[in-house]
Amino acid sequence: MSNSTPEFLRFTGHRSFTQRLILSTLTGRPIHISKIRSTSPTNPGLAPHEISFLRLLEAVTNGSSMQISYTGTTITYHPGLITGTIAGFGASDGDVIEHNISVNNTRGVTYFLMPLCLLAPFSKAHRDISVDSFRTAILPLFALFGIPPARIELRVLQRSCAGPGGKGGGGCVELRFASQVRLPKTLHLNRSPGRIKRIRGVAYCTGVSASNNARMIHSAREILNPLVSDIHIAAQYDQAPLVPTGDKAGSKRRLGIGFGLSLVAESSAVGILYSADVVVPPQGGIVPEDIGKQCAFQLLENISQGGCATQVSAKTMLVLMAMGSEDVGRLRIGREVLANEEMVILARDLKTFGASSWGLRDVGDDTNDIIVSVKGTGVGNVGRKIA
Repeated sequence: MSNSTPEFLRFTGHRSFTQRLILSTLTGRPIHISKIRSTSPTNPGLAPHEISFLRLLEAVTNGSSMQISYTGTTITYHPGLITGTIAGFGASDGDVIEHNISVNNTRGVTYFLMPLCLLAPFSKAHRDISVDSFRTAILPLFALFGIPPARIELRVLQRSCAGPGGKGGGGCVELRFASQVRLPKTLHLNRSPGRIKRIRGVAYCTGVSASNNARMIHSAREILNPLVSDIHIAAQYDQAPLVPTGDKAGSKRRLGIGFGLSLVAESSAVGILYSADVVVPPQGGIVPEDIGKQCAFQLLENISQGGCATQVSAKTMLVLMAMGSEDVGRLRIGREVLANEEMVILARDLKTFGASSWGLRDVGDDTNDIIVSVKGTGVGNVGRKIA
């Protein structure tokens, strides 16, 4: 009699931690990850943001089990059913899952939002990008896979930058994913990227002078105006959030003081977006003009890499293509984007989880782009809760 328990897929190291957990949940394959920072003499094992993500994953699934070794350097994960915000399965009243991130967390909120959005369409009902770039450059891409963007809402309830030393913060966001699909549509985005027709952006300040917004916008426009005249950058000012200090009852302090800029360039071809964002480091020492220039140059660099997807958006699009119907989808990607180490790890992980290998061919024109062909597995999500 054969053993019905599926074998573990084995990985080592902390790289692509959330990616492997998400692929395990979508495909129903249990995984075993070892040697997680095992050589670190001071902080071996799982980091606070990784433990926090495990708790979030447990909240949006039912039946998932995790076993972590005493040192935290090894974890086994058995995926459960994706329940989303069904009452009684991690959600409170009002179909809301509230997840609090510890104060010693060193990652941005999109570290949790990016993988969560890969689970959301299938549910029942190191520098992270800013929440503004996530809202304007990542969420609209779901429309290419048959998921109406009008039913996806991301609200910034409290804006915050990173706390002292890059740890913690006081921000609060609300993500509502009101549209689900059985299988994402097959994507054919192998046409010419077109020309940039408009640039939009958000300059934000928390707990510092609002004049920093105007200084960032002015310096960014000086660089971008020769590219396109249709540029609009909104200014957002918020008070730094008050968070409990933990020293004594009722004591609070302001956390997450800083400023930053997010830019998104929209092409004349439908569905092609390029984004860039820069935030002042927690230790400060950079003037707003430098932030604006750095963000503008970063946007121009992403545009110059070509293709129909950036390093930020390509991973999300390729995973949705692999989970789609059993047809061959195509995505045009710049050579520099595809040669990124994270893309190589993604291709290997998808192959390990049973997806097909990618087909690669040159576009054949004067660009340096490559057409990536991905055959969908028709899986959608084998761990989806059955109605």
